[in-house]
Amino acid sequence: MVLPMKSKVVFADETVKEAFDRLQDSRTEDQNLYRWLNRAFDDLSENAFCGIQIPKKLIPKTYLKKYSIDNLWKYNLPNAWRLMYSVARDEVIVISIILEWLPHKEYERRFNY
Repeated sequence: MVLPMKSKVVFADETVKEAFDRLQDSRTEDQNLYRWLNRAFDDLSENAFCGIQIPKKLIPKTYLKKYSIDNLWKYNLPNAWRLMYSVARDEVIVISIILEWLPHKEYERRFNY
């Protein structure tokens, strides 16, 4: 069992941050996703390891290539959405790096389920 560890939540890149910011002023469905993501970010800030760790051999090559990560975590959101993130350290600060969020069908495609 991994002990709770506070973290700073950051976006992997500006594109991910901009996509998140656009959700706030969009249609109702996207505003719900915005709220769910904010709640997930709050949970991650309290415990970087609150999601489900993806085994290393199952990490999609897309993530390895684009973000140079060595771990991947999944946080289940309502309506079968998935938040994908990685955990890193910056000296003494633990960082939760938000990679993307995607509906279940895209999640299954990404992981070849």
